[in-house]
Amino acid sequence: MRKSAAEVQVIRAAGEVVAEVLAHVGGSLRAGITVATLDRVAVQVALSRGVTPAFRGYRGFPASLCISVNDGVVHGVPGERVLTEGDLVSVDFACFKDGFCADGAETFFVGQASSAALRLVSVTREALWAGIAQARAGGRVGDIGAAIQRHVEAAGFSVVRTLVGHGVGRELHEEPQVPNFGVAGTGTRLEPGMVLAIEPMVNLGRADVLVQSDGWSVVTKDGSLSAHIEHTVAITVEGAEVLTLLRRR
Repeated sequence: MRKSAAEVQVIRAAGEVVAEVLAHVGGSLRAGITVATLDRVAVQVALSRGVTPAFRGYRGFPASLCISVNDGVVHGVPGERVLTEGDLVSVDFACFKDGFCADGAETFFVGQASSAALRLVSVTREALWAGIAQARAGGRVGDIGAAIQRHVEAAGFSVVRTLVGHGVGRELHEEPQVPNFGVAGTGTRLEPGMVLAIEPMVNLGRADVLVQSDGWSVVTKDGSLSAHIEHTVAITVEGAEVLTLLRRR
């Protein structure tokens, strides 16, 4: 589970491309665009940066982006759905560079969002950073999940429990699992060199979810809005380093 400094450097480079792809996709959002078009935007950016999208072909997934709209939680398959004003759009992208993977997600708005959607995304982002603050050497995986759960539930929202974060590096999904709920002081001990994808999935309504008939797209059971934000994070002796941020060149 632990990576060398050189391996973390490669994941950091992959993570910068993840951030670039998400920024380009977010900048392309507008009413009238199809989600399939956004997938093509991601592929163009990825190829220009010399990375390989990690989702396409993974267990048969047919696209390079996961795009989940409104009540979509995660793993949405890009198709010909046309986005409309006010849509909440969660975008998940991962890529491989020189044999190592980084993974990230962001939730965007198409035009003007409702106040409920704005608050949902704000709380999800705050919960992610609360979890990242607990990603430190000597701590436990449960510290991360407990911090995320506490922040989300204090706001009156629900944490999805059937889907979790994970280790990442040579594979898209590695151990340990990183739930967005839990008990502080429990779970795998965090050590320098571990790299984790921390990704709260937060519902406006209840936590229950369903998988749609395509076998991939996960939606809220009650039809409520959902948000998903994710960063790849390295555990260091100084604390957590977020590897999926845009950096100035």
